[in-house]
Amino acid sequence: MREIPDDSVHLVVTSPPYFNAPFDYPELFKDYAEYLGLIRSVAKELQRVLAQGRIACFVTQDVRINGKLYPVAADIVRIMIEEGFNYRDRIIWRKPEGYIRISRRSGVVLQHPYPMYFYPDNLFEEILILQNGKYQYPKIGSKLKASEINLREFSKEKWYLSVWDITNVLPFKGRLEEGIAAFPDEIPRRLIKLLTFVGETVLDPFLGSGTTTKVAKTLGRNSYGYEIDLELKPIIMSKIGYSPHPLADDKFEIVEREDARNLRTDLQERVKNQRSVAKKAASQPILIRTVSSVPHSASNQKEIVIPKGKSGWDKLKAALPTVDAVEERLRHAKVRKLSPSYIRTLERLKVHLEKQQIQKSEHMPKPSVTFEQFKKALAEYYEKFTIGDKEQQTEQYLKVLYEDFLESDEPLYEYLKHC
Repeated sequence: MREIPDDSVHLVVTSPPYFNAPFDYPELFKDYAEYLGLIRSVAKELQRVLAQGRIACFVTQDVRINGKLYPVAADIVRIMIEEGFNYRDRIIWRKPEGYIRISRRSGVVLQHPYPMYFYPDNLFEEILILQNGKYQYPKIGSKLKASEINLREFSKEKWYLSVWDITNVLPFKGRLEEGIAAFPDEIPRRLIKLLTFVGETVLDPFLGSGTTTKVAKTLGRNSYGYEIDLELKPIIMSKIGYSPHPLADDKFEIVEREDARNLRTDLQERVKNQRSVAKKAASQPILIRTVSSVPHSASNQKEIVIPKGKSGWDKLKAALPTVDAVEERLRHAKVRKLSPSYIRTLERLKVHLEKQQIQKSEHMPKPSVTFEQFKKALAEYYEKFTIGDKEQQTEQYLKVLYEDFLESDEPLYEYLKHC
């Protein structure tokens, strides 16, 4: 970061590559030692450019590759401490549970409901907060009024907790960051408001799609950003509103260094290959054995099939497949005063499902089998059917199956054989 003067940065908000994460950065680094070497070189530069007492925030998580879990978060903390930083805090960024489906990892216990088959799905990341020495607090006066924290927002959205409920960037088709592991605007927005004054400077040494710079600009802060992938340059420029002739007083300087590379196309091709392998491995559905109340009776055992869910937006739709289900979750979210970004996502899903209902009513013929008839037939066919331990979960899942049945051309009992 030779372009940045010493002691000139007031906050770092960044998310380093998740080592060689199979569906984000496959084979980006030769090995874990090379990855940690990069983190150490960045830590040395951050110690130089960060002003006394100021903060560096890393959004990260441990990474599992071929069954081995790499302690990325712990190693980043260790390296930063070795380079002279103090470990100040850690915030857990918790993603909505509805976004996480039962995967082939956690699903192992469904196939083998016995001890030691437990492998949980992850729905959080860590925000590591490290400090460059001791901070000298300024005298509060009228000049700092513009940087005052909105205490109503601070309390309502529970910024004061070490767990932040924030909806992650959902993988909508056609979004600007499609195929990029971007964190949501809300994370840098909170950190910048809480840890910098208006007019100060924010740095992101792993800029990615440009989220940190975009938010810093919106909040009246200056910023530096580094990104090695040349293919992300047009995305960053679009996201930050770059113009060679800006209408406002914004000033942009873009320097293309000799060590920049084209990475995105190659990485996406590798990710595509990884997904193909994973899809092939996951082609067999998860089977749950249910046993009737008569003990030791093999004749009463049935197997039901849980179709595999898709990733991203489809996970949320599968978890909340009806307008009624979304409305119920919305009521719950508002009563508990959950994250406004999560509530907005639920409202978008409600609008999406309402549009689908209108389209179906306009273009689809009336089904000859009602939902109640479908449930009755399913119960007769399998004797017992439960998903999880809640009646509401079962009802929602049955509605997913029913919609799938309506879209198929099969007779009811042919469909039930493999649903």
